[in-house]
Amino acid sequence: MDHVSTLIAAHPVVVFSKTYCPFCVKAKKALAPLVASHPPEFIKVLELENHPEMNKIQDALASLTGARSVPRVFIGGKFIGGGDDTVHLAATGELKKLIEEVAK
Repeated sequence: MDHVSTLIAAHPVVVFSKTYCPFCVKAKKALAPLVASHPPEFIKVLELENHPEMNKIQDALASLTGARSVPRVFIGGKFIGGGDDTVHLAATGELKKLIEEVAK
């Protein structure tokens, strides 16, 4: 789906999420302090549960990443994983490095 690719290309950090999902909350919480000093358009969080094309978007994410589940986190156009992956990268300092690289 072009909309998914366009979003990923347009923003350094993109999170496909659902507000009630605990893994999504974890991923957004891990990202928040790292993106806080950047302009609002640096990160795009797309909450899917009320999106009219939710199923199509999740199907597109499945073809891109191998899974429809959320969160699906992209940094610099690359899929970095879901909630646990994002938290792990934050804990190791790797998430900060990835964000700094795309901020250049």
